[in-house]
Amino acid sequence: MPYIKKEVREGLDSKLSPVIMLLNKTTRNAGVLNYMITKILLATNPKYYEDYNALVGVLECIKLELYRRVIVPYEDKKREEHGDVY
Repeated sequence: MPYIKKEVREGLDSKLSPVIMLLNKTTRNAGVLNYMITKILLATNPKYYEDYNALVGVLECIKLELYRRVIVPYEDKKREEHGDVY
């Protein structure tokens, strides 16, 4: 989960801000984002199955948390606006 200590987060955020600004300037950023995440993951120097498994676990947790915190509220809002399908 992305819940790390505030002081660690602040140090990371100051480094990430220019990268995020660059990402926001790209017109089709899905491929760029994929590239950036891949480079970050590979920079951890995985060598063994356990390393790769841990990276896949990180990606899965990111996906699930994004879905839970961002996508579900968005979908709930749209369901309220347009009516339920089920």
